[in-house]
Amino acid sequence: MVNELDDKAKEYDASQIQVLEGLEAVRKRPGMYIGSTSGQGLHHLVWEIVDNSIDEALAGYCTEINLVIEADGSITVIDNGRGIPVGIQEKTGRPAVETVLTVLHAGGKFGGGGYKVSGGLHGVGSSVVNALSTKLEVKVYTDGKIHYQEFHKGKIVDDLKIIGETDRHGTTIHFVPDPEIFTETVEFEYEKLATRVRELAFLNRGLKLTIEDKRSENPQIREYHYDGGIKSYVEHLNASKTVLFDDPIYTEGEQQEITVEVAIQYTDGYHTNLLSFANNIHTYEGGTHEFGFRTALTRVINDYGRKQKIIKENEENLSGEDVREGITAVISIKHPDPQFEGQTKTKLGNSEVRTVTDRLFSEAFNKFLMENPTVAKKVVEKGVLAAKARMAAKRAREMTRRKGVLEISNLPGKLADCSSRDPEKTELFIVEGDSAGGSAKQGRSREYQAILPIRGKILNVEKATMDKILANEEIRSLFTAMGTGFGDEFDVSKARYHKLVIMTDADVDGAHIRTLLLTLFYRFMRPVVEAGYVYIAQPPLYGIKQGKNITYIQPGKNAEEDLANTIANLPATPKPSVQRYKGLGEMDDHQLWETTMDPENRLMLRVTVDDAIRADQVFEMLMGDKVEPRRNFIEENARYVKNLDI
Repeated sequence: MVNELDDKAKEYDASQIQVLEGLEAVRKRPGMYIGSTSGQGLHHLVWEIVDNSIDEALAGYCTEINLVIEADGSITVIDNGRGIPVGIQEKTGRPAVETVLTVLHAGGKFGGGGYKVSGGLHGVGSSVVNALSTKLEVKVYTDGKIHYQEFHKGKIVDDLKIIGETDRHGTTIHFVPDPEIFTETVEFEYEKLATRVRELAFLNRGLKLTIEDKRSENPQIREYHYDGGIKSYVEHLNASKTVLFDDPIYTEGEQQEITVEVAIQYTDGYHTNLLSFANNIHTYEGGTHEFGFRTALTRVINDYGRKQKIIKENEENLSGEDVREGITAVISIKHPDPQFEGQTKTKLGNSEVRTVTDRLFSEAFNKFLMENPTVAKKVVEKGVLAAKARMAAKRAREMTRRKGVLEISNLPGKLADCSSRDPEKTELFIVEGDSAGGSAKQGRSREYQAILPIRGKILNVEKATMDKILANEEIRSLFTAMGTGFGDEFDVSKARYHKLVIMTDADVDGAHIRTLLLTLFYRFMRPVVEAGYVYIAQPPLYGIKQGKNITYIQPGKNAEEDLANTIANLPATPKPSVQRYKGLGEMDDHQLWETTMDPENRLMLRVTVDDAIRADQVFEMLMGDKVEPRRNFIEENARYVKNLDI
């Protein structure tokens, strides 16, 4: 069958095929090069420049890197490396520094011998930053001269020129992100940048990094320098935890041009905190280096436990899950040609890395256990206890499944479910108390909103074993309602609701319950958080009633100011009355719907895990056994509390 083409279709010819010159393609489709043009993409620009300086450090030529957020919000990165080459690049006939900044995939990381190991994940680097900046300036300090060149939106303003003499060496790059590209925000987050700078200092032993924020009257500056490298990183991660032995176990070795570093330390907790890196890139999805480490850890502990008869003959070998309970570990490998895969390209795929990591870590860890029998016994015994708790949890699961408690066909009796079965449209509100639960059930949209009331404060899972967690009725009800399963059987694709909303009172108890629930979600339902399914409802703080009209004041740092301004703007008669809502039960079903549950009017916060490492430390500090870090946190932050309702 032949279709007649219309006139518009006939117009599609060679003249319509666009060839984007230079860096135009980057400006046309920035998301292809930096992931997005949101705040995340904005911060990615910084790391493209910093990573070049880090590569100089990996090559052994740079000892100090300074990152500055200038007073106008722009960025300057300064290093004392060799300086980007300023000689003429043979292929382009232009200075190498200009080529690096104006040609995609130009640099010293593509087999030219410039770098043995490079941290650039995608290799797009400085030229992309140049393309997406209204202005970029580069200064290269080399051979006693200061070389300077300026660019606007990736285009050359003037040729490279010498502007002075110097006795230093290195590169300084200053850039101003283009607000036409980054329409959401061009404001850099100091804490976000500082967290990564500190991480880079841990991963590059001996390298000094500073970060300075000049945007306020009192500029902030921090310096990070760790001679202990990733060993210091583990100590930092465990600062709020009780450890089984003082010094982290550390090993470093090299085989097949692959350098492997591992630092581990056991805590008395129940959670595993394992971070892996390849060429300074955080491999969130793991990979072959993690696999090699896990295999070696399980095998060595079982072998030692058998030889020392800590694991009895009639007992099964400890599982990987058992031996990793309570561990904090950092694995960092440097590879001349890393291969990344996975959904986010942050999973290491080099098969040879598994064998090298296994071999190097096995030798060092086995030697450590033999030389430290007291510590070794603690490590194996902790694994044995974990195995017993795992078996108890398995029995509890089987028992509850037999009773039908965890089956979807037997949803909890207190759950008021919705009629829709489309997870993308449905919402589950976890409501504090029966009173508020009653109002929520009456006020909700029965089609897509489900209500699960919880009584009091749920179990603090930070301090509990799996079998105790499974025995908790409130937690079981929540997992049953969600339909995701539990523990090893957890499957986020089975979630019955794609909005899981925490709705608690706006008082101290409500905040505590919210923290307990968030701890549960982070530790045992983390894929739900990562998928963006978890929200925190924001019920109003105040209701201003004047006659039959009510004006609501939402929570926020300007709530008190909003309250005063609203009252000032209302007519004097009749006299307005102000009600402070301390509990959800103080609102009737109609008020709760229109202020907190109605999609047209409500205000909700989505919970994200942008920095999982920081999240882990916060939950440990707030909910763990150590009192001192919690006390310090309260003392440091008490001054920010304006009004405290007790």
